[in-house]
Amino acid sequence: MKRPKPRLNRHEQEIVDAFDRDELVLKDPTPALLARFAEAAENTTRKDRRINIRLSDHDLAGIQRKAAEQGIPYQSLIAGLIHQFVEGQLATRSDG
Repeated sequence: MKRPKPRLNRHEQEIVDAFDRDELVLKDPTPALLARFAEAAENTTRKDRRINIRLSDHDLAGIQRKAAEQGIPYQSLIAGLIHQFVEGQLATRSDG
């Protein structure tokens, strides 16, 4: 299944255009930056607690379908969504 191209905002399109014109220069990351990335990856992927949760058949089937579309295990999708919510990366609907 081929994924549709995401829509880019103006800033993202400027970056893509500059890359296409060979105007971007890639630099090797510093050892300090690599260490920060490694620490962030470790903290993000460490799974040191197990929980049990009950879901409706409908919700579980939907999660499994979405995970299959993305090519990842459904438990990873659930964990990723929870992480994004905790980090404030998911918008919530206001009741007002």
